[in-house]
Amino acid sequence: MLSQLSRRDCLKWGSTGIGLYLIGPNSPQWLAAQQAPPDHQLIVRTETPLNAEPSLDKLLDHWITPTAAFFIRNHGTAPKIDAKGYKLTVEGLVEKPLTLGLSELTEQFGLHSVTATLTCSGNRRTEFNRVKKVPGVQWDAGAIGNAEWRGSRLSDVLKKAGIKPGAKHVWFEGLDEITEKGETFPFGGSIPLEKALADTPAAPGCLLATMMNGKPLTTEHGYPLRTIVPGFIGARSVKWLSKITVSDQPSPNHYLAHAYKVITEDTPAAVDAAPPIYEYPLNSIICSPAPNAMVSGERLTVRGVALSSGRTGTRIKTVEVSADGGTTWQSTKITSPIRDFCWLHWSVEVPLTPQTQSLLVRAVTTDDESQPQETPWNMKGYQYNGWHKVDLKVS
Repeated sequence: MLSQLSRRDCLKWGSTGIGLYLIGPNSPQWLAAQQAPPDHQLIVRTETPLNAEPSLDKLLDHWITPTAAFFIRNHGTAPKIDAKGYKLTVEGLVEKPLTLGLSELTEQFGLHSVTATLTCSGNRRTEFNRVKKVPGVQWDAGAIGNAEWRGSRLSDVLKKAGIKPGAKHVWFEGLDEITEKGETFPFGGSIPLEKALADTPAAPGCLLATMMNGKPLTTEHGYPLRTIVPGFIGARSVKWLSKITVSDQPSPNHYLAHAYKVITEDTPAAVDAAPPIYEYPLNSIICSPAPNAMVSGERLTVRGVALSSGRTGTRIKTVEVSADGGTTWQSTKITSPIRDFCWLHWSVEVPLTPQTQSLLVRAVTTDDESQPQETPWNMKGYQYNGWHKVDLKVS
């Protein structure tokens, strides 16, 4: 749940991650936490830049994913940033441009907390390859994780800056540099202004996060500052944030204007016509048993995760599993908290027969959106959310 912490509360909790934050970004304690070697429990998909995901069974260990088991998505090399000189600028269609250090963010706008799931738009990309090969990081289904984030609300920062008439979008720009086709540019993107201001009791429209799971962000997760946009694909939660621009147009950054669009032909006209991806889709996956697992007995325990679409106010209503190719379906039991913009864990026992060849899972939201059986192929391999299938070997 969204909560605001007073400075007195934070000081009182000095032994926690919040206390570590208030020691200050220039302190040895802060720098040691940020610079500690990461203990990744991940399968590396590409080494340069680093892109990695956990095995699916790791997703079941905790409802809040430990940082060491949280997927990593990079487009370039993670920058090394000195917190002493770090500044965030806020400019564009604002009455009063701002320049803020990390301590100023906390002192002026307070700390808020939200638990939210991030997922890469390319999660489950390998499943598109059954139709035709797609480029990009070849994700299985583990590019997803649920974490507790702390930071300042973007809405409070924008209100302090003063939003001018005509503003419709908020651009984000990171400090990482990506080189592609001979050009070098930062990672960035934007969200509609209405989303930036859409704070609810459950979640902010956007959080300027400095902490993840009670500790300062690690380098690979965006230290010292990143955006967290609940309900939107991970690409909108820009890491190593350096600049916020309020505009009447969407960002011209490559990763909003050209990438992260669903297209079936890679032509300038097709790219220009396709809207940017914002919300993630309804999805569910089987995490246990593993694909091609050898199983036996009369009944089998099946476990996994499900995530409602990113639309505000929607949650998972039902998750169903089939052990006979989709002829019959069995409702699962929810085994975790149910929160807006968060995944849930589910479990079910299904009958196992010599004829059982695979398992299927599908989900339905509270507004009766059903997970499709298949996702139409697209050139970039985005937003796959067809029924998840796991083949078995029955003995």
